[in-house]
Amino acid sequence: MATTASHTPVTPLTSLTSVTLEVTDLEEAHRFSTALGVDAHIRLRASDTRSTGFRGFTLALTVCGPATVDGFVGAAVDAGATVLKPAAKSLWGYGGVVRSPDGTVWKVATPEKKDVGPATREIDDIVLLLGVEDVKASKRFYVERGLTVARSFGGTYADFAPGAAGEVKLALYKRRGLAKDLGVPADGTGSHRVVLGGTAGSFTDPDGFVWESAA
Repeated sequence: MATTASHTPVTPLTSLTSVTLEVTDLEEAHRFSTALGVDAHIRLRASDTRSTGFRGFTLALTVCGPATVDGFVGAAVDAGATVLKPAAKSLWGYGGVVRSPDGTVWKVATPEKKDVGPATREIDDIVLLLGVEDVKASKRFYVERGLTVARSFGGTYADFAPGAAGEVKLALYKRRGLAKDLGVPADGTGSHRVVLGGTAGSFTDPDGFVWESAA
């Protein structure tokens, strides 16, 4: 796998400032986001827009250890989530995947395979992973709109520098590879049911993900 050199972290000219999920039941979705501890980071918007199958993205939580992963997965299930992949060790660490009641796929993972301390409710990072057909083309599209690449691994994966601490990070992954990692079929139709807010104005990217101007 070809790897390009990482860029020195800088404050990007443009960044992802908000993530809005379109849901049919606002009250249920709010209960879930509160149970998962992401209500301060993820916005909700009522919508009856139809979609089927894989929506082409996932929200990933990075936490400190396996016990913390288990705690978050358990909280998600208690709030109505369905387990897509039970939490387990992998080559890259430990993690599990769930689908929330509104249909959003969430991954909770840690690079650690053993706990070095007690479980916590702390989230180290929240990452919005967009499944795209051509990582290089999508990366170029976003760079042209002012986003700053943080890491890039050939045509497989790329992520961008966040605008400020605590904001959701944006990353690109091959759509079929992302679906395989999540344990779901890659096919899907209709709306992505996620809207991204940023400082580069309103536009739609090559894979149909909609951006709107940050409030």
